[in-house]
Amino acid sequence: MQKRIVDEEITLVPYYPNYKTTLAWYQDPQLCKQVDNRDTVYDLALLKGMYGYLNRHGDLFYIKYKNRLCGDVCLQPSGEVNIVIAKPFQNKHIGRRVMHEIIRLAREKQMPQLHAEIYSFNAQSQKMFQSIGFTQVDAEHFVFIL
Repeated sequence: MQKRIVDEEITLVPYYPNYKTTLAWYQDPQLCKQVDNRDTVYDLALLKGMYGYLNRHGDLFYIKYKNRLCGDVCLQPSGEVNIVIAKPFQNKHIGRRVMHEIIRLAREKQMPQLHAEIYSFNAQSQKMFQSIGFTQVDAEHFVFIL
């Protein structure tokens, strides 16, 4: 897997263990609630388990924005997309720009569709996915036909 250039500010970097940087993202209680509906933050063992699973079961990338890692994104063979942007980097349209690249990757892989599970209370992520063409098919399920 190679890095993917999204635009002049954003690059997708293939996953490598970098827990010092990434654990800080998952120590944010609001972020953990948004993406996993968890009331507790990640510890190192949980973070390693999550990254290990996603790396074995999909194309897992870090999101690098202006030369700083700021999140991660995974495209699973099922077409499921998982994306996390650290709080200080949210509301900069990074997620939208990254998702356009993930859509290109899915087309290269000839996937028929993408889907994302987004909790009903996560209006920010729902709005982002809808803005790039995902359709809400039920309270927490969004689909993009390729």
